[in-house]
Amino acid sequence: KALLDRTQKPTAEDIEEAVSGNICRCTGYNKIVDAIHLAAERMAGSKEQGARQRA
Repeated sequence: KALLDRTQKPTAEDIEEAVSGNICRCTGYNKIVDAIHLAAERMAGSKEQGARQRA
């Protein structure tokens, strides 16, 4: 979540750097990277929706 708090649309490199010290790379972590991208999209969408509701 810290990555998404500071970067709304993280790149693949941003995500890899953020998780590099936390998970084992021997099994791959494509699903984790995909989940982070999805979370970023959803968080951005809910911020946009909230702004429209307040307008």
